[in-house]
Amino acid sequence: MQNTNQKIIMGIETSCDDTAVSIISSNKEILSNVIINQNSDLAKYGGVVPEVAARAHLAHIENAVKESLKISQLKINNMDIIAATGGPGLIGGVIVGTVFGKSLAMSLNVPYVAVNHLEGHALTARLTNNIKYPYLLLLVSGGHTQIIAVLKYGKYIRLSTTLDDAAGETFDKAAKILGIGFPGGPQIEKTALNGDPNSFKLPKPMYKSKNPNFSFSGLKTAFSQTVSKNKLTETSIQNLSASIQKTISECLVDRTRISLKSFKEIIGPDLQTQLVVAGGVASNTFIRQALEKLAIENDAVFIAPPINLCTDNGAMIAWAGYEKYNFEGETDLNFKPRPRWPLDPDAHISNPIIKNVGKKGVKA
Repeated sequence: MQNTNQKIIMGIETSCDDTAVSIISSNKEILSNVIINQNSDLAKYGGVVPEVAARAHLAHIENAVKESLKISQLKINNMDIIAATGGPGLIGGVIVGTVFGKSLAMSLNVPYVAVNHLEGHALTARLTNNIKYPYLLLLVSGGHTQIIAVLKYGKYIRLSTTLDDAAGETFDKAAKILGIGFPGGPQIEKTALNGDPNSFKLPKPMYKSKNPNFSFSGLKTAFSQTVSKNKLTETSIQNLSASIQKTISECLVDRTRISLKSFKEIIGPDLQTQLVVAGGVASNTFIRQALEKLAIENDAVFIAPPINLCTDNGAMIAWAGYEKYNFEGETDLNFKPRPRWPLDPDAHISNPIIKNVGKKGVKA
């Protein structure tokens, strides 16, 4: 029998190319976690096509909900909260999830909560590892590379961000150049297993710089030029994969090292530093091991969610929705999906480098 004090939350995630629906309980049980990816559909394009992805969400979302209910052995009427990604992301997909989530909540007469996709990643470790605030988060994915001080729910300080491209995007571009498939990150990691990471010397933008931010566009260009100068064989592709994986890893570790010092100044000497990595690139074992080593060197506790919960998933949206509901209550049904939705909307004020504010708002 269900505990009357326990809430059952459905999380819906449609911000990019995965249609994900999960059901969790407020005591942190993941009752189901269904992800329908579009890799086979998008592989022929070499990446995500927003309109194709949005149409696929429309086709998959109802089936994902049904499968999630089946696995959890619950009925739709058992849901207490419906949480859905409201941004940032590809607006077509975000609209699909938002409209579906609102409609479901209205039909069930339960609260609807619009969740920030980045907050979903930021709070995943609280679901999977039961950690307490505060902690330092390296959020690294196809669309975002940021280091954020997570002080408590709703209080986030961005210490570092990418000036141009994200690390995950760099992996995808490298895989496309090498012709090894999509999504790029897993393909690079798999191919790199038999490669020599020291065979090609690639530039590391911002490495050792006092500027705390990331940059990957120069690495993408240099990698493309390096590939064009070498004959692609099975061995060279393996070596190139290993080399760019190591280079990206070293950039991430170097920038995180700087932020660890800044974070310690924020929380003071009495609190144990916790380093959390989240986002799709956090599923890369090579990078996880490098970050764990960094944490040990800095007397910090290293936490990484299970690999299957690093990439986009509904469980992280469900949990973030539950935390948001506890602090802010339900979301007004007039909520509008957002292509941009930074965790820290005032970051551009304190860091002029990220001051870009367009018609759609501050960049995430």
